[in-house]
Amino acid sequence: MSAEVETLIEGQPVMAILRNMEAKRAVELASRAWDLGIDLVEVPIQSPDAVPSLEAVVKAGAERGKVVGSGTVITPEQVRRSRELGVAFTVAPGLDEEVVRLCREIGMPHLPGVSTPSEVQGAVRLGCSVVKAFPASVLGTDWFKAMQGPFPAVKFVATGGIDATNAAAFLEAGARTVAVGSALADERQLDLISGILADRIGAGA
Repeated sequence: MSAEVETLIEGQPVMAILRNMEAKRAVELASRAWDLGIDLVEVPIQSPDAVPSLEAVVKAGAERGKVVGSGTVITPEQVRRSRELGVAFTVAPGLDEEVVRLCREIGMPHLPGVSTPSEVQGAVRLGCSVVKAFPASVLGTDWFKAMQGPFPAVKFVATGGIDATNAAAFLEAGARTVAVGSALADERQLDLISGILADRIGAGA
């Protein structure tokens, strides 16, 4: 399972999180992200009324050969629903052993959330070598630098409070990918973030 997550984030320094958006708006932003070279797109399903937006973005992604993930997946039921919709990967705010094991059983790449060394260690024990560090802005860039010592093989996706003003700092601190969510309420953020993506690719990062 973890190897598949590693494949998904390989060469993808930015992930767009489309939370609390109506289906039409979610598809518009997902399409804009794809146009800018941001291939990682996640649609959180923290409530049932968010599922239609996920479904619409998954359909739009399929038409363009793009994969889409579901976020805030904290129950087995959400895992199963995500699979039914054709989701490519799931993301969680925390580490839940039942969710991790179910995702492994059905072959669904899963990105669990962590915020402490104990949780990172627990995720590794469950076979996850890629984890979501949340909330990144609260943890701070020094946290990412510190985690490289005891967990050199773990790849971190920085999530929570990330925007164009601090994304590069988290990448420099050791995050493999930065996930931008609430900041996307400002339409300029995608363009600004895509500039960071271009810089990273140009530098061979």
